[in-house]
Amino acid sequence: MPAPSRAVYRHGDMARLFNPASIAVIGASPRAGSFADRTVQALKDYTGRLHLVNARYETIGERRCFPSIASLPEVPDCCILVVAKDAVEEIAIDCAKAGVGGIMLYASGYSETGRDADVAAQLRLAQIGRDAGMRIVGPNCIGMLNFGSKAGVTFMIPPPMEAPLPHAVGLVSQSGALGFSLAQSVMRGVSVSHLLTTGNSSDVDVADCVSFLADDPSCRAIGCVFEGMPDPMRFIQAAEIADAANKPLVVFKLGTGEAGAAAAMSHTGSLAGENAAYLAAFQRAGAVVVPDFEALVETAAFLAKAPPPRARGVAVVAVSGGAAIMSADKAEMHDIPLPQPSPPVQAILESRIPDFGSARNPCDVTAQVANDPESLTACASAMLGEDHYGALIYAQIYSTELSAKRPGELAAIAEQHDKPICVVWTTEWLEGTGSREAEINPRIGLFRSMDRCFAALSHWNDREARRAAGPRKLARLSRPEAAQDAAAMLAAAQDRTLTEREAKAVLAAYGVPVVPEKLTQTEDEAVAAAESLGFPVAMKVESPDLPHKTEAGVIRLKLKDAAEVRDAYRAVMANAHHHAPNARINGVLVQPMAKPGVELMVGGRVDPLMGPLIVTGLGGVLVELMRDSALALAPISPAEARALLESLRGRAALEGFRGAPPADLDRLADIVARLSEFIADQRDNVAELDVNPIIVSGPDAVAVDALIVKA
Repeated sequence: MPAPSRAVYRHGDMARLFNPASIAVIGASPRAGSFADRTVQALKDYTGRLHLVNARYETIGERRCFPSIASLPEVPDCCILVVAKDAVEEIAIDCAKAGVGGIMLYASGYSETGRDADVAAQLRLAQIGRDAGMRIVGPNCIGMLNFGSKAGVTFMIPPPMEAPLPHAVGLVSQSGALGFSLAQSVMRGVSVSHLLTTGNSSDVDVADCVSFLADDPSCRAIGCVFEGMPDPMRFIQAAEIADAANKPLVVFKLGTGEAGAAAAMSHTGSLAGENAAYLAAFQRAGAVVVPDFEALVETAAFLAKAPPPRARGVAVVAVSGGAAIMSADKAEMHDIPLPQPSPPVQAILESRIPDFGSARNPCDVTAQVANDPESLTACASAMLGEDHYGALIYAQIYSTELSAKRPGELAAIAEQHDKPICVVWTTEWLEGTGSREAEINPRIGLFRSMDRCFAALSHWNDREARRAAGPRKLARLSRPEAAQDAAAMLAAAQDRTLTEREAKAVLAAYGVPVVPEKLTQTEDEAVAAAESLGFPVAMKVESPDLPHKTEAGVIRLKLKDAAEVRDAYRAVMANAHHHAPNARINGVLVQPMAKPGVELMVGGRVDPLMGPLIVTGLGGVLVELMRDSALALAPISPAEARALLESLRGRAALEGFRGAPPADLDRLADIVARLSEFIADQRDNVAELDVNPIIVSGPDAVAVDALIVKA
């Protein structure tokens, strides 16, 4: 991956700003409802030292008001600037001279306007801070919350500032409003250590905030709302810091459209757009990516509580057959096994569950639990004690006064077995009796969606498996001189878009199997080539001006004899001249037909922010229509390539569909890994790679067509 433009700030660089022992409100005002007044109100329970600064007042309420930063009895750790934009820069200079730890800027009208003067003003502020080692959050920022010290550094009305519990979550958001909406999760029992929002990120940005929380002992997991940043490698660096600290980082990304890929020449561009690149980079750095805003806090809160998984299997207990069926559906969707109980545990279940229930997994204890209240806990404890269950799910169907007791009962079982229990709150009374009791319990994960619960369990298992595997190991697959040879062939190519023949010769240098071929200029040459290669054959016009041959009608397949070859030669040449009258035509390629099989596409591109990427999916003409692809940062190992292939929704086609021989996935993974080496090696020489299709038939796999676009 590209190197970051600057290293992220670490905890010590921002401790005075985000964990301040003293705060000064500059521009304090007695006017009720003003930003300054609302800021002071948000700090009413702050446990540190609060100072007010405004030369127009001697006191505001019962607090003394100082005329300047220099007149304060101490140098504040954090200054909140509640002043007009035209006063900000001078005050920032005064703060820097005084040695202030950091400043929070509410003022707007900077780079978000796009005007050159406003952008320049923001750059000056950033430089003031960097020169003095004074961290700046904003401008155009709503603020931040520190729940430990009850520091509401904001003009918003903060939620109750309860001290964080050991399983607290730290929140980061580039969207201030969404960040504060997440912080209100404390109202339903989620423990939060900080909410950090970034505004325009003139200095401190989302990566720095994640880095700060990674080293802060007050939170055990991090939830982040991410939009984007000019240098995403800094965010990747922060994610790696969090991973090294074994602090789960859960990311929800805004702005997932792929409009930026529309101009790409190859299928790769549409499948490996900006959002896909971000997600691949997040996952490589150890972050957990959730697709829904609603999943962010639930997933982070669960990961903050859960011990390392001891088995991937999950036990399910419900008092509803419908909930049990729902759990089975979602378990299959997220590849979570629901193994059956052992015979001894089966006997326990059968002794406590009526005949019309289900004494298996998922376990339906039925509404008869009302007559036998201990049956549910007896069944849950017996199942969670099994070695092949790493967690247990309890579906809370209905909320009553009795629901408040259930989390405590389940938590005792979870503690006994040192495994988490997830309560799936299926009732639409979202904050009904028992929900808060479940949320605040350190042994219980609370979810309001069966789907999100199983997704979180999958993330939990995958994260631990990745960490257990240790650092990534990449052994080079291609011969040592492959990179040099390929670079020479790329340089020798006359056009930016290589012909298919040139592209396949380059890939062959990396050990990628390609179909043999001969370039012909006449019908007679085509017939001779077909006879020497062996029928049936395929024929394609070679032209640097026709990168997509199917659309141009310049391909003919399954030609069985010389007569068909002659007819095909005339047809494809005529179509080429009709489709692009001025196209340069080198001749017609003749190739032996590959064995029938599954068509796979492998592509690569060099992202200006993320570096080289590799993408794979089911290929042929349906590759973009199906949108079934998997992407990673290149290069990747064969094991990682195989994981990409196995993640495809259409992987059944590779496993032997309707009597077809199963593909040799190890052979296929080797090809994908070699292509990832190529795009990584040639990142300065190549913009795009598109190998489509690779035809896979049992143990055989061969690249039939290829497109390379030089940088």
